[in-house]
Amino acid sequence: MTSGTLRPPTGLAEALAAGAVVLDGGLSNQLESAGHDLGDELWSARLLAERPEAITEAHLAYFLAGASVAITASYQATFEGFARRGIGHGRAAELMRLGVEAAREAAARAAAKGVARPLWVAASAGPYGAMLADGSEYRGRYGLTVNELERFHRPRLEALAAARPDVLALETVPDADEATALLRAVRGLGVPVWLSYTVAGDRTRAGQPLQEAFALAADVDEVIAVGVNCCAPRDVGGAVATAARVTGRPVVAYPNSGETWDAGARTWSGRSTFSPEQVEDWRDRGARLIGGCCRVGPDTIATVARTLTG
Repeated sequence: MTSGTLRPPTGLAEALAAGAVVLDGGLSNQLESAGHDLGDELWSARLLAERPEAITEAHLAYFLAGASVAITASYQATFEGFARRGIGHGRAAELMRLGVEAAREAAARAAAKGVARPLWVAASAGPYGAMLADGSEYRGRYGLTVNELERFHRPRLEALAAARPDVLALETVPDADEATALLRAVRGLGVPVWLSYTVAGDRTRAGQPLQEAFALAADVDEVIAVGVNCCAPRDVGGAVATAARVTGRPVVAYPNSGETWDAGARTWSGRSTFSPEQVEDWRDRGARLIGGCCRVGPDTIATVARTLTG
């Protein structure tokens, strides 16, 4: 697959080539801990319209904890999802851009507080199932063709790319078919990307072998990292090793805490199984962009940062 002309390197790809870079943790749990209700189909994207300052503060907490990359609040931000709330196309595009601006503002505030390391912004693009808000992002197999999925993703990726993030995070992808669509949709946008699957064991959530799923990104010029997110910590190590072996690219790894989500009750149960020892193992297996997803907060990211830089 060939690409259009990419923007000049922003430094993130070079940083990954040099060593490990710390990602942030779960944006939603940080917002909820600050008292914000995310019980909405738009999830954290709703606050882009209602409380953008809250999003900036959440990003800032992670930068101050040691993260060098903030993932924006656009995971569930789609033109279709905003339209269901009566938000038109122009305003929806503006809100997607605002997500990048909120993270940029957090980086500026972190620098003002003495954070001297480079800070980057990753614009989140979740899977089609995130827009449906019915849990299908953990199953895939939506009944859509690759071409239909590409047509869905391309407009929002264009809007996110127009905000000039450092990288696009194609994240929580449950299905190799959707990965194919996303990798087609980013062609010519001029922004590097990472691709991360949500997995169960050694397969995507849709059941495809990870070796085949990761191979899709091996020769895509836009891809600067490939890996997994929003999965159990126990599933990360093997997936990281497979991604590194199949693609030869830096690997991204940011699992959930290890607790279990009950979709019916909309609550978490169990205990965290995310530990510093695992982080060291992921790094040794090839992970270079490491953080956390759901239920992983600033305290854990601070531990990750100390583990990787200490």
